[in-house]
Amino acid sequence: MLSQEAILENKRQEFAKMQRNPASVLQNAEVERLSLYEFLRVFWSEVAETNFKDNWHVEFICSQLEEVAYRVAKGLPADKDLIINIPPGTTKTIICSIMFPAWCWSMGWYWMRFITASYSAQLALESAEKSRDLIRSDKYQMVFPTLRIKEDKDTKSNFRIVKRMENNRFRNGGNRFSTSVGGTLTGFHAHILIVDDPLNPEQAASEKELENCNRWMEQTLPTRKVDKEVAATVLIMQRLHQEDPTGRALKRKPDAIKHICLPGQIIDYKKFLYPPEMEEYYIDGLLDPVRLGPNALHKLMEDLGQYGFAGQIGQNPAPPGGGMFKVNRFPVTQVVREIDVRTTIRYWDKAATEDDGSYTCGVKMSRMKDKSFVIHDVVRGQWSAEVRERMMLQTARNDGKKVRIFIEQEPGSGGKESVEASIKNLAGYAAYADRPTGEKIRRADPYSVQVNISNVTLMEANWNQAYKDELEIFPFGTFMDQVDASSAAFNILAAKKEVRVL
Repeated sequence: MLSQEAILENKRQEFAKMQRNPASVLQNAEVERLSLYEFLRVFWSEVAETNFKDNWHVEFICSQLEEVAYRVAKGLPADKDLIINIPPGTTKTIICSIMFPAWCWSMGWYWMRFITASYSAQLALESAEKSRDLIRSDKYQMVFPTLRIKEDKDTKSNFRIVKRMENNRFRNGGNRFSTSVGGTLTGFHAHILIVDDPLNPEQAASEKELENCNRWMEQTLPTRKVDKEVAATVLIMQRLHQEDPTGRALKRKPDAIKHICLPGQIIDYKKFLYPPEMEEYYIDGLLDPVRLGPNALHKLMEDLGQYGFAGQIGQNPAPPGGGMFKVNRFPVTQVVREIDVRTTIRYWDKAATEDDGSYTCGVKMSRMKDKSFVIHDVVRGQWSAEVRERMMLQTARNDGKKVRIFIEQEPGSGGKESVEASIKNLAGYAAYADRPTGEKIRRADPYSVQVNISNVTLMEANWNQAYKDELEIFPFGTFMDQVDASSAAFNILAAKKEVRVL
């Protein structure tokens, strides 16, 4: 019996032979049909300027895509869509967006239709163009001489395959339509829908862009299937936000997703590896020591920062160990002596309405005489304006008149009117408007420093866990009200900030 090394060596020699003489593929009885991985190896030079770099994840991803294609080709019901999370620079676009459709057509499934999308039209069209160039190449035409691109249906955004039949007539086959996420799909349907990186990091940081992407993924794309029972969606991406398309899909329909998650390293991100048995293929905790070795990862950490690295490399849209906030460093106490307190305030971050899904949050914080800080209480809820004002007044009564109240004033006349109404509602209490400036992350940074050196203590209460959960994934979580209120309260207490009384 051949050893594993001997099997691999035979395989390498077979690939080398096919690459030197593609026609041998048709003459070799042992290779009746190329697997997607073999196809990738043979035709790599037609789409890439660099030499092929192998790694176990390449063949693994190919095998997952093959499963999808074989099921669709047989017309079997689709019980799960495929989501693959993997770092950039791991050949995912060449495998999924460039090679996969061309391979499917070569398998005799010339009728298959594809819709492919990426975060930008330029990126989507570039992948489509390379796939089209592959099919036109001498090597592809030598190995698969019955397939070609239809002359009058030949654009980067939409090209059609035709197959030469035994009577030398051509039969129309499937097509590939490429667009940007959010682009129009009217009139187009597909057997396999491929989305390669639906967001870039800048888009993920924009609530509007993120919402638009998710709406397109959830409401537009699913309607473009040829057969809703059989057609499949393949999403391959790096994680960028807790509510990115992967996060949303896993939250909304976990039983309808086959999830593959391959972090760039599992030294810090092992719990995000899925399926977990893939750990045996990691070398020294690294997914791909050639593409993503220690030096490359170190450089990526410098370039991306801790948040970008966590999402794009770790496939976790929050950095390891708590990110900006190391929440395991919060001391917790049951008693705070009044004699040790220097100043106490309550800071409110108000949501506009109960219908927009946001929270109103009021954080009660003290600066102590020893220059440490204590969070006594967090009041939080999704309330209508009327209920919100009632809750703020009741909280002020519970705190007592010694506790000064600060309310964040949003920009614009609406924000001013809202804070004025709240201050009037709190007549009899020392209430002030606060106008924070700058980005949320920058405003939260001074507070995070104190948290991370264990200089902020929490009063033990049932709100502790929800509070720490939000801080742990900041700034990529869905909600930021507790962070905003806490960092604003801290900045006032630490800087003795003067505020204008309305």
